[in-house]
Amino acid sequence: MAIVNQVEKRVRMSSWRIVKYQILTYCYLYNIPVSDAELECLTYLVLEGEQDLTTFCQKAYEREIFSSTQSVRNCLTKSERKGLIQKSGKNKKRIRVTPEINIIFQGNVLLDFKFLSVEPA
Repeated sequence: MAIVNQVEKRVRMSSWRIVKYQILTYCYLYNIPVSDAELECLTYLVLEGEQDLTTFCQKAYEREIFSSTQSVRNCLTKSERKGLIQKSGKNKKRIRVTPEINIIFQGNVLLDFKFLSVEPA
């Protein structure tokens, strides 16, 4: 009979932090490296929702996530290559976080992840 050490943690988070956690968990599980600034940018994009690329770059710059709008664009291009965002529309001017990440943030949210590590017998 196997014995499992179970750890349960309960934490109350803001919408910003719960979105950031979901992105970070997805990236960790699929071995996608992201910097803190990229994580902040993606979190902001989730909360802002799908929108025009230029508008979002200006907003992220004003929020001081990056030091220039070009840096935001570079981050988004990198994130697109990693499969974290999607660009659509004429000249790929609309951006959103890829739906496969399945980020939930509206209303009350309870994340219930179950991870198991089994030692070989």
